[in-house]
Amino acid sequence: MSYDSNNIFAKILRGEIPSKKIYEDDYALAFYDLYPKAPVHALVIPKGEYMDVVDFGLHADATSAKGFWQAVAKVAAELGISENGFRLISNCRVHGGQEVPHFHVHLLGGQQMGPMIAH
Repeated sequence: MSYDSNNIFAKILRGEIPSKKIYEDDYALAFYDLYPKAPVHALVIPKGEYMDVVDFGLHADATSAKGFWQAVAKVAAELGISENGFRLISNCRVHGGQEVPHFHVHLLGGQQMGPMIAH
């Protein structure tokens, strides 16, 4: 499997598709999810070409990895969900329900999130 540079998040990073930006630095871009599943629902994506969390974990250099996770923390603080808590989700590949083949995390908060997986 190789990275698809035409995925929607790659296009957002290149500015070809607009997003409602929350935060951006050299390592990450954060924006609001178009179909929120909680009162606060943001996506944070790294600026490198990583298909999923496994690819990111194996191939991102230490500076990029640290920069990405610091961006996640900054976004949570910016959105006001750090103090009371939030859910962080990264779906991985087909069985994990990943829809866009670019590593990303969902930050969901603004309310009690309930059980991890609904039955």
